[in-house]
Amino acid sequence: MEEFLKKLAAVLEEKAVQESDELKSFAQWDSLSVLSTIAMLDSSYGVNLHASEVQAAATAGDLWRAVEAKKSA
Repeated sequence: MEEFLKKLAAVLEEKAVQESDELKSFAQWDSLSVLSTIAMLDSSYGVNLHASEVQAAATAGDLWRAVEAKKSA
């Protein structure tokens, strides 16, 4: 998860993102960052989430659990 949090921080142009951080609390969390996150998840983890699935995640940890669920499906 540590690598995922680093990659998410890069997408959000933040120094760091914690598992418990609410995604909507980041100024950069908008439709473009959702698309960038989808692209990052696809290229880094081979997981294709829909925008609605990404937006449904309240925290960075929720998003990671969605990725893990897709990977094991």
